[in-house]
Amino acid sequence: MRSTQQTLLVLDIGTSSTRALVFDERARPLPGIVAQVAYDPDIAATGDMTYAADRLFEAVVEAVDQVVRQLSVADRQVTAVAGCTFVTSILGIDAQDQPATPVLTYAAPGCAGAVETLRLALGGAGVQAVHERTGCVLHSSYLPARFVWMAAEHPQWLERSVRWMSIGDYVLWRLTGDLCTSYSVASWTGLLNRHTLQWDETWLARLPIAASQLSPLVDVAPRPGRLRPAWRKRWPALASAQWLPAVGDGAGANVGSGAGDGEHIALTIGTTGALRVVVPAALPVVPDGLWLYRVTATEGLLGGATTEGGNLLAWLRTTLNLPRLDELETLWAQRTPGAHGLQMLPFIAGERAPGWRDNAQAVLQGFTLATTPLDIYQAALEAIAYRFALIHRRLAPLLSEGGKSSTVVASGGALAGSRAWQQIIADALGRPLLVTQETELSARGAALLALRALGQITALSDLPPAPAAVMQPDAARHAFHQAALEQQVILYQQLVK
Repeated sequence: MRSTQQTLLVLDIGTSSTRALVFDERARPLPGIVAQVAYDPDIAATGDMTYAADRLFEAVVEAVDQVVRQLSVADRQVTAVAGCTFVTSILGIDAQDQPATPVLTYAAPGCAGAVETLRLALGGAGVQAVHERTGCVLHSSYLPARFVWMAAEHPQWLERSVRWMSIGDYVLWRLTGDLCTSYSVASWTGLLNRHTLQWDETWLARLPIAASQLSPLVDVAPRPGRLRPAWRKRWPALASAQWLPAVGDGAGANVGSGAGDGEHIALTIGTTGALRVVVPAALPVVPDGLWLYRVTATEGLLGGATTEGGNLLAWLRTTLNLPRLDELETLWAQRTPGAHGLQMLPFIAGERAPGWRDNAQAVLQGFTLATTPLDIYQAALEAIAYRFALIHRRLAPLLSEGGKSSTVVASGGALAGSRAWQQIIADALGRPLLVTQETELSARGAALLALRALGQITALSDLPPAPAAVMQPDAARHAFHQAALEQQVILYQQLVK
């Protein structure tokens, strides 16, 4: 490892705020040097979530302003700037280099009709070919359906836009003039051919856009550009910094949690959830119902995401007027698995992995006059855990020993505060659950990827995360949950068409 110290600024552009954090050469956040600027999305009646591009950019600028002031007090210069962003995102830019559309996001249930249009046009074999070529299923969260929807609902956006870029591309371009997108971010669009690492020609032939309108594709590596003169004057601490393209927040979270080695599976549960593992990018076959994204050109990210997580639990706590979380934890300790006698499909916002049904709805079956709010809440905790167990089943065959030696590294605000739910998930998966003590995992992962790209470390495992608390699965409870999972599968087959 080189002795030259690095001070890394990481911009973490999320769905509720942008955070700017500074890390040292060992991927440790510098205490007290952090900024967070919050914002709210615009949500249409269909549930589509968008943002004003200028508002997101202003939030980034405001966060950097705050951190630069803190850096000047600490007498630190930034040597490199990395980033992670929510994915998928896209916005159009007009001929005057101004936003021509809002920032469109993965939350796009209004595109469900476009998904069905494409499904009928492609046929079964064509839909399978899309999954094989891109690693992404046909779904409203990806860009093919978004562009078909746009042609029907907002053709003026297509007419005005001369180029299309993600929010991370937009920030880098506005600040440095460098126009590019990482393979990581591009892989979340559904438009990247995973074999050629080029924009997929077969999709583009069907869509109202051209490859020349999309950002050039690059790996996670320092870019040749520096800040534009006006920004260098505003932020002297960043004047000589190298810039790297942003990665997807999910890829960053895997790396930041220590699950970048192919032996650890990362589970993240916040508002929604995901279960992911790093695999060789040249994976011959993508398992049915899962996606294969990119961390870098050579490292794939295999897994599945859910639309349900902390969002369902928060809705239930409010709607059912449940006690505080600490009181709930005490009550759960007295309950056995399945004590509620209920079955639940937790799809309050449609389904992603593994079935990918936009029109799936939540179901609660088996309640009686004796059913209590706590019964329903416990049923939700278990139902969400079963969705991750289904994803785990599809991941396991691709891991060493069929996944028997793998450990799940868990993180996320919805999970961190509940040991009871951690135990439910460990029991449902039948795997040890390492509950990480690290925070800011996506930003930490972006910092680690930057340190490797800058030659400061040779492997992501050179700087392991802080030790984690371990939840061991119980064999008897695992057997119960496996049987309950099969009942959920039957209910799904009966009701989700």
